[in-house]
Amino acid sequence: MKPTIISVLTTCIVIVAFVIIALISRGKIPAKTRPGKAGGKGFAVVELFTSEGCSSCPPADQLMAKIQSESQEKPIYILAYHVDYWNRLGWTDVFSDHEYSTRQIQYGKWLNITSIYTPQVIVNGSFEFVGSDEPAIRSAIQRQLEKDPASYLKLDVQQSDKELKISYQAGIELKGNTLSLILVEKFAESKVKKGENAGRTLAHVQIVRKLQKESLSGSENGKAIMTLPPGLNNQNCEILGLIQSYKNGEVLAVAKADLKTLGADRKDSLSELNN
Repeated sequence: MKPTIISVLTTCIVIVAFVIIALISRGKIPAKTRPGKAGGKGFAVVELFTSEGCSSCPPADQLMAKIQSESQEKPIYILAYHVDYWNRLGWTDVFSDHEYSTRQIQYGKWLNITSIYTPQVIVNGSFEFVGSDEPAIRSAIQRQLEKDPASYLKLDVQQSDKELKISYQAGIELKGNTLSLILVEKFAESKVKKGENAGRTLAHVQIVRKLQKESLSGSENGKAIMTLPPGLNNQNCEILGLIQSYKNGEVLAVAKADLKTLGADRKDSLSELNN
């Protein structure tokens, strides 16, 4: 009986499979192409959109605190934006800002999402999840850590009582991309008196306190000045810089700079939040 086309193709596939297995076992195929190997030096920017007026948000806040506590030595950067559209429903979130709601709306356009919601998490500007979906968020973080970054960003911050002088250096021409400088308060608590979370004391980590977008001339280097919000404890703050694609929001590079070194009490606060 003459062999059919299907039988010939099946035989070829089997032979190719054996050849690939043999090459991998002998190290002829580079390790980075082997399935399951983590060869990248990537990062994960995890942006949470949340509100103290939302009863489903505290579990997401707690998840962010848990991930933050576990990833002190890893390039995982958490940013919690408190949106303002919940404020009309009984409780005004002291950390909220309309600019953060605008950022979430922009992500809806970039990711072609029909509606925005809280709690919502965006990972590296490209993937969105319900903010309390721990398995999906952790999986996305791990995938991003295994990738090689598209570029790099370096920050140098000098501070005075009322402002920050920030110098930045990027490994990519900034024309066609956006640079956001973000002031983050690392930990805070709030007693909620009205709304869906009335009577609760809520703890937050990595709270965005100011979002400043820079006008870019195309150069890889530049300087910026950021005015500090009044009454902010600089010892509990840090600056993050993000370079994002203007077209689709993908985060291309990230950098972090502490204003001052925070004491050991931060770990204790995070531990209390997780319990």
